[in-house]
Amino acid sequence: MLMGEYHHNLDDKGRLTIPSKFREDLGEKFVITRGLENCLFAYSEEDFQKIVLDLQKIPFTKKDARQFMRFFLSGAITVEFDKQGRINIQSPLIAYANLEKECVIIGAGNRLEIWSKDNWNNFLDSTKDNMADIAENIFATDTNI
Repeated sequence: MLMGEYHHNLDDKGRLTIPSKFREDLGEKFVITRGLENCLFAYSEEDFQKIVLDLQKIPFTKKDARQFMRFFLSGAITVEFDKQGRINIQSPLIAYANLEKECVIIGAGNRLEIWSKDNWNNFLDSTKDNMADIAENIFATDTNI
C-alpha cells in the first residue's frame, strides 16, 4: 500500500524524483494522469488497467462517463524511472496540476498523488476542520477508526 508524504523539487526539465519507498510498488513503468482536485494520479500499470476495465463497463451513452473518460485517459502517459529515480512529467500535466518547483508526493492507497506545494497546502487548510465530519460520513459506526 502506498502511503506517506514526501517533498521533492521538479527540475527545469520536468523531472521529479519519486521516493524509493514507492518505486517498487509502482514497477519499472507506471501510468500518470490527471487526477482530481488539480493533482496528478500515478498508478502501477496493473492498477491502471483495472480502472480502464471498470470505465469500459460504463455505457458510453452517459455524458458524464464520456466526459470523465476523456479527462482521465487523454492525459495518461506511461513513464519509467531514470537511473536517479526520476520521472519526466509532460508539460500538459505540469500545467494541469500547477506544478512549479516544490512538489508534494503522497501515497493514497493504490495510487500516488503529485501535488504542487501550494495546492496541497490549500487542500489541507480547506479540509482539516471538516475531517471529523468527513470520517463520520464515510465510515460505519462499527469500524475500528
